[in-house]
Amino acid sequence: MIAMYHRLFSRNIVLLALVLATAFAVAGCGQKDEKAAKSATPGVVEITELRYQGWTGQVTLAELAEDLGYLAPIKLKWVGNTISGPQDIQATATGDIDFGSAFTGSVIGLKAANAPVKAVISSNGVNEKSHGSLVVLQDSPIKEARDLIGKKIAVNTLGAHHEVMIKSYLRKAGLTEDEIRKVELVVTPPANTEQALRQGQVEASFMTGFWRDKAMERGSVRSVVTDYQLFGNFNSSCLVMSEKFIKENPNTVKKFVEGLAKAIEWANTTPRDEVVDRMENIINKRKRNENTEGVKYWRHTGIASKGGVISEGDLKIWIDWLVQEGKLKEGQVKVSSVYTNDFNPFRDR
Repeated sequence: MIAMYHRLFSRNIVLLALVLATAFAVAGCGQKDEKAAKSATPGVVEITELRYQGWTGQVTLAELAEDLGYLAPIKLKWVGNTISGPQDIQATATGDIDFGSAFTGSVIGLKAANAPVKAVISSNGVNEKSHGSLVVLQDSPIKEARDLIGKKIAVNTLGAHHEVMIKSYLRKAGLTEDEIRKVELVVTPPANTEQALRQGQVEASFMTGFWRDKAMERGSVRSVVTDYQLFGNFNSSCLVMSEKFIKENPNTVKKFVEGLAKAIEWANTTPRDEVVDRMENIINKRKRNENTEGVKYWRHTGIASKGGVISEGDLKIWIDWLVQEGKLKEGQVKVSSVYTNDFNPFRDR
């Protein structure tokens, strides 16, 4: 299964590059020169409406910032929901939406496909309060990394955070690459990972956030290792915008990123119950036929840096892993080309 995934990954990167190249060429043909010369008057935003995708039963960082009043005069326009970070940032790259967020490794993979996007702020992270776990049944014989050889592990998608954490755990424990290939990763929607574990379809599941906390609350399961134990505090996801959008709308981007940074600090320093109450109100007000059960388990953004400032270390973890996996060549993606902190007011703090 893993070998098949590597072939699919390589093919998908090529296809993605072709799709993006076509999309950018078509978009470029329809642009007039004067559009690039929009007002750059300090403090005056060029665009007051930003299109985005949401997540069912969750409150995004941008939605929180808007509700707190940090984005005004910018308003958000919801165009639908997504269940995939990679899809979210691909839609950003092709101009279907104005910003998207995904696991940092996915952002780097998109950059490797020559997509002109740039990460502008961290959007999620891992710390002692907010982290993911490799979960097994309470009476499982799995106690350590070597016990996973020949076993199946449920993950939300291949090539993303869950796979990185699992393989990092196995390598740190000294397993050989041949032994690691004997650990089978089974793609399972997050809503079904606990069920797959309890019904014996897999021997372990990597769970995060609400899904992990809910499973732990029900009992009869335990954590083998967490991503916090593996890497400590780190930023795991980024919000990206297209380089074209950034160039044409610098004041809008500055105001937007500033609002997101302030929302991160508000969420990380405000009593948890108050944050949860606000998130529940946001979900109820938007009337999208969803419930608020998930946000009741919210604990922290997990973002380690002040205002979500991106560091080279945040990116290097994933670049090194992608090189080790053979998905990137050494030096193929320069860290500096992936992100900018120019619009974040916390960059020098």
